[in-house]
Amino acid sequence: MKNNIKQNLRVIAGMLLLAVAFTACDNRNDLGFEMLPGEDLINVKNVVIKDDISAYTHTEDGLISSGGTSLLGSLNDPVFGSSHINFAAQFRLSSYPAFGTNPVPDSVRLFLYFRTVYGDTITPQHLKVYEMAESIDPYTDYTQDIDLKSMAYDNVLGEIDYLAKVKMDSTETDTLYQLISIPLDNSLGEKLVNLDSLSLISNDVFLKFFKGLYIEAEKLNGSVGNMIKLEAASSSSFQGSALVVYYNNDENIEKELDPEEDADTLSRAFIITPYSARVNSIEHDYTGTVFEGNLNQEVVMDEYLYIQPTGGLKSKFYIEGLENWKDSTNTAINKAELVFQVDTIVTDKDNFAPPSQLLVTFIDDDGEERIPADYFFNPLFYGGYLNSNYQYRFNITQHMQRVIEGDVGNNGFYLSTGRKTSYANRVVLESPLKGSGVQLIVTYSKLLE
Repeated sequence: MKNNIKQNLRVIAGMLLLAVAFTACDNRNDLGFEMLPGEDLINVKNVVIKDDISAYTHTEDGLISSGGTSLLGSLNDPVFGSSHINFAAQFRLSSYPAFGTNPVPDSVRLFLYFRTVYGDTITPQHLKVYEMAESIDPYTDYTQDIDLKSMAYDNVLGEIDYLAKVKMDSTETDTLYQLISIPLDNSLGEKLVNLDSLSLISNDVFLKFFKGLYIEAEKLNGSVGNMIKLEAASSSSFQGSALVVYYNNDENIEKELDPEEDADTLSRAFIITPYSARVNSIEHDYTGTVFEGNLNQEVVMDEYLYIQPTGGLKSKFYIEGLENWKDSTNTAINKAELVFQVDTIVTDKDNFAPPSQLLVTFIDDDGEERIPADYFFNPLFYGGYLNSNYQYRFNITQHMQRVIEGDVGNNGFYLSTGRKTSYANRVVLESPLKGSGVQLIVTYSKLLE
């Protein structure tokens, strides 16, 4: 609290000084104007810090992979090795499913929607669907290493090969929803239509009898493959992915026999809602990659930094001597900007688009990751967006000021993707060994004595 008050007072005082200065400038005959020295009282300078920065690539474990957006697929990245993401979800009642008298299932289909593909669109993916034997809880945080397959029954309910294509709307400004339709074994339909009425009185009861589905993307050999971003949960503008049972019953059969009646195509949808548990299991394999030997160590710097979402890779970096700025009297930090340069060749930006934004966090004195104060001042001011020069630039002015004032320690930083479970986009950055690959640009003012 004291630091916040002190900072607010500093800002207010600066604004008052600026107001006085501008007022004085409006009238060159004001008393005291002729008393100012002939040279500037303050020098504004820039310094570029590069040699004092070290950076290393680490694996990012323990990612929460439940809730939010879900990915699905198998990807063999020529730089980042193989990644494999599977998916499980609960399907809930949209209303009380009155199946009528003697319902008989005709067919069952799983409809999965997506709009985004990362990787190639020429490699077929093979999906298998299993019924969950164990419950998943929407209020539990599951991590990426969860073994979803061990929580499912062994028998395959359905499988399909599909090509992940993306289609644009007529204005070429937005992608259309794409559908994967997977026929499932009719035994699941029989189970659902024959549930007694007491099993269907609420979602809590229903989910004890039908715990959900597990969708597995079979690992690819040789081909690149892809990851799709599932549009799983329903919203106000989208119905969501769903399990649909098509069936018939005695009432409908009577309509079919009566020429004056129109028989219906009966169906019942069980949908993924925002309240449904949705979980990804994620596996990365870096065997044979060029950076495998330098992972998770802080002795030898690589020429590149490898950043990957979905509990993949992050960079840990250090800027030596930040705290020494507090010994510089009469000096104020105007701006401190971290700059990271993408290596567009190694990244292969045309085939593997880099993330639109990265995230810098600092390590506090307890070893915990924290977001710099600049982000809370204004996320746009903080930055981290990919620019036209293929750079990620971060404003850490307030954080550096806090280090100088001793409010936080200089224990290092992490660089990672901002949206860790929503997208598969990865990037290769130039390391501090590459000259201007990583740099801190500090603009400061020094009061002349």
